[in-house]
Amino acid sequence: MAKILDRIHVIEGIGKPDSPLNVFLIEEKGGQLTLVDTGLPGFSPKILEYLQRNGFKPEQIRRILVTHCHRDHVGSLKAMIDATKAKSISHWLEAAFIAQNPVYDGPPGSPPNWDPVRVDEVVKDGDELDVLGGVEVLHTPGHTPGHISFYSKELGILFIGDLLFNKDNKLILTPPEYTQHTQSAVISARRVVKLQFEHLLTYHGPPIVGGARQKVEALVSKL
Repeated sequence: MAKILDRIHVIEGIGKPDSPLNVFLIEEKGGQLTLVDTGLPGFSPKILEYLQRNGFKPEQIRRILVTHCHRDHVGSLKAMIDATKAKSISHWLEAAFIAQNPVYDGPPGSPPNWDPVRVDEVVKDGDELDVLGGVEVLHTPGHTPGHISFYSKELGILFIGDLLFNKDNKLILTPPEYTQHTQSAVISARRVVKLQFEHLLTYHGPPIVGGARQKVEALVSKL
């Protein structure tokens, strides 16, 4: 079982073997589950297989949090909603791009070859979601205009999406070739480093469990 923290799993087999993507599964009270992002198109069977292998049912997923509109995050969103009837949640800016109305034209430039989804609930900076006992929505733009992160102050956990990558076990700012506005990403990174957290749950590269804030601080000091 790919369980990295109490109640938090990384679903195995998402992405390519040499470039895995960290789709997170959160165990909530009352047997409910939360999914954070969904991977590329075609990966819903891997998610459903992981659920079955670990004793969960698809209908236990009650909400799917989406950090942003890139296809490696929303590619399997429609399929997962169809399989689970879960409620989808994203920033209000990203919701329009996820629905492909309008089509997102920022980097990396590939066409949005995923099934469009009309997001059920839109959020903004400072909203709180009933996930892990309460997480704060942080608008962390740069990678995309409506990119968001999720912060549990109580548990010291920060789901960072694609604002930061853990590439070859070295923390880096979202690469410019994938990023809509790098200067905004720098500002977002300067914002999150002021938070109190121990665990940084990155989408690209291994999540950092323990001592994460110091590593973010070291990175931000060089930006």
